[in-house]
Amino acid sequence: MAVFQPFKGFRPRAEFAEDIASKPYDVLNSAEARREAEGNKLSFLHVVKSEIDLPAGQDPYGDEVYRKARENLDRLILLGKLVQDDADCFYFYRQEMDGRVQTGIVGCCSVDDYLQDVIKKHEHTRADKERDRIRHVETTDANTGPVFLTYRPAEKVDRQVDQWIAAHRPVYDFSADGVRHTMWICSDRRATEDLGAAFARIRNLYVADGHHRSASAAAVGRRRREADSGYTGAEEYNRFLAVCFPSDQLHVMDYNRVIRDLGSRSEGEFLEALEASFTLERVSGKGEPYRPESRGRFGLYLGGAWYKLEARLEVINRGDPVDGLDVSVLQRKVLTKLLGIEDPRTDARIDFVGGIRGLGELERRVEEGGWACAFSMYPTSIEDLMAVADAGKVMPPKSTWFEPKLRSGLVVHKLS
Repeated sequence: MAVFQPFKGFRPRAEFAEDIASKPYDVLNSAEARREAEGNKLSFLHVVKSEIDLPAGQDPYGDEVYRKARENLDRLILLGKLVQDDADCFYFYRQEMDGRVQTGIVGCCSVDDYLQDVIKKHEHTRADKERDRIRHVETTDANTGPVFLTYRPAEKVDRQVDQWIAAHRPVYDFSADGVRHTMWICSDRRATEDLGAAFARIRNLYVADGHHRSASAAAVGRRRREADSGYTGAEEYNRFLAVCFPSDQLHVMDYNRVIRDLGSRSEGEFLEALEASFTLERVSGKGEPYRPESRGRFGLYLGGAWYKLEARLEVINRGDPVDGLDVSVLQRKVLTKLLGIEDPRTDARIDFVGGIRGLGELERRVEEGGWACAFSMYPTSIEDLMAVADAGKVMPPKSTWFEPKLRSGLVVHKLS
């Protein structure tokens, strides 16, 4: 059963929350982060993307970057911009975007739950990205960005959150990037104990987004245990920062693909080769992107035209939670078989475009960016994600894109 606990978080004073809260580290490159934080010395990007405070061209994985992150976090605390709560708290975090609402609980998960697969995963991590997050956690001595977790709806948990929100005023309420962010603090001991007990009846939590953050937090916890002769299990490094959302509130968007070249095939030859696994229909031209309406359908932008691809029944293995996914069908029958892209995590011939950017971005990448073609995808469902994780399997990379993204800096968990 899941362990989810309140903690004494460091968080912005109310008047600074909007300035401090930032996009997460992994949705911006260094140049974008530099522009985003320009003129705002309080932006949490100075902590999670601290290379922006170093000369342009700085290696983002250099020692100076991690030291600067620690310096910037310590400065926010020293100046009283971030303050620590006196009591253990849960933090209720609501996001509203395009008429949709999701309300999560910010708390701490157990490193042991991660290691023992009570917290289930659906993606492999990359060693280089995991090393980066380990160094960031170790050097800052903090979880600076939350892991995005989900759970199957639990009536008692969800009811307690709703009742608390209805009876209390939020501490933060602001809008940024088209999303309204609202947070309530629950410091009442009986309420936090009841909520923790309700979570203890939930069998599993699932990583929706943040596989590298959760893996690095667990790795740091394990390292510190090994180095701590007085280890008791109660140390803060035995748990890590997360936000848990009920799965029925989450919105998963399409995660689309662009391809650099068609290998040795011409456009006509590529279309002909696709017909072995798909039915093809030209549906529109440039400026009229095709968005798949259901599972088993794909859009292809090639040569200034949009095609609808429908997977033939024999290529879809509905009996397997991974092989039956659209992203798996595309990987097996197109990326690997026709294009020779074996590992999409590392192959430079493929790139991924989150659905928040719109299908017009696929056209732009092909027409202006030098890419040969693009595939639009039907979104992978949250039920698919949990089924894959329950089976102990992993999805192909970049299978899900969640919106809205969590802001960093609203709550920080210090490890000591």
